[in-house]
Amino acid sequence: MAPAGAVDVAVVQFDPYTDTVANLTALRAEVKAASELGAKVAVAPEYSMFATKRLDERVVAAAEPLTGPFVTGLRGIAAEFGVHVVAGVVEQPGGDEPPGRIFNTLVAASPAAEFAAVYRKVHCYDAFGFKESDFVVPGPLDQTPVFSVDGVVFGMQTCFDLRFPEGIRRLAAAGAHVLLLPAQWIPGPGKVDQWTTLLRARAIENTMYVAAADHAEPRGCGASMIVAPTGAVLAELGDAPGIATAHLDLEHLDEVRATNPSLALRRYTIRGE
Repeated sequence: MAPAGAVDVAVVQFDPYTDTVANLTALRAEVKAASELGAKVAVAPEYSMFATKRLDERVVAAAEPLTGPFVTGLRGIAAEFGVHVVAGVVEQPGGDEPPGRIFNTLVAASPAAEFAAVYRKVHCYDAFGFKESDFVVPGPLDQTPVFSVDGVVFGMQTCFDLRFPEGIRRLAAAGAHVLLLPAQWIPGPGKVDQWTTLLRARAIENTMYVAAADHAEPRGCGASMIVAPTGAVLAELGDAPGIATAHLDLEHLDEVRATNPSLALRRYTIRGE
């Protein structure tokens, strides 16, 4: 059996808005600070590139291909500070996708300035009076966005995907030790309680670490956090900008999975595994 790995992870909570250049500049400062805290993986929110509380035509105008300046800058930041950076971007679709819509995309950039993984959000936020699908094309169902850092396998999902445990179970079945969840969790009655409950539930049921990065107020609830595979909260933030870090250790994960082998004992499979 290969020796257990370990890595320090940071969740970056900031407040991006509609200026993509300013958002990239702010994100660079946050990643720099995270790297100085020892993080090898820095997780920023969904819509780090461009954010509004409600999507409209502005998000379509701001969209770029993954070869565009924002993602190129993101890859440069990862290389500059020697960390893997995960952030949500507004991707301009190509090919036969309908005009006037975008992909809500996560990019994991490596310290070599390469794409470690890419994930296009599957579940559109058509709930709580919002309809993300008016502007967002759902990503394909067969994605398994995972990458490895120092022996630790990371998988990615986005915001509203948190409410659909099947996609996260697919990542666990694919070998992910950690769920990375960038989000823009829109404020509202009971929303922080739902967010924290769901994050801990996904950690417990999959016996995996969860690192979730939300927007600061006013366009998000905050409450970014890192959760242990037991459901214990290792680090968390309030509603203001900030960084939370934690040390993720596969030796501890192995101990949890030995005590509670729920993944090994499951009798159902997820189609697509």
